Amino acid sequence: MGIVVRLDVMLALRKVRSKDLAQQIGITESNLSLLKSGKVRGIRWETLSAICRHLECQPGDILVFDPDVEDG
Repeated sequence: MGIVVRLDVMLALRKVRSKDLAQQIGITESNLSLLKSGKVRGIRWETLSAICRHLECQPGDILVFDPDVEDG
């Protein structure tokens, strides 16, 4: 069971570049890339909140539970 990160989908829907989002929310592009790929073990609530605020979405639009996906 696992969590699927759909940040790339939200970026595409909102027509926002990763570089711009990273700059706006104050994280590095490499950290945002790791988050998009699902290669992180956790995310700060502050970061998730900033992403949702900037993309005008809900956390559930970015993080989805999929029982068929194996954890890391």
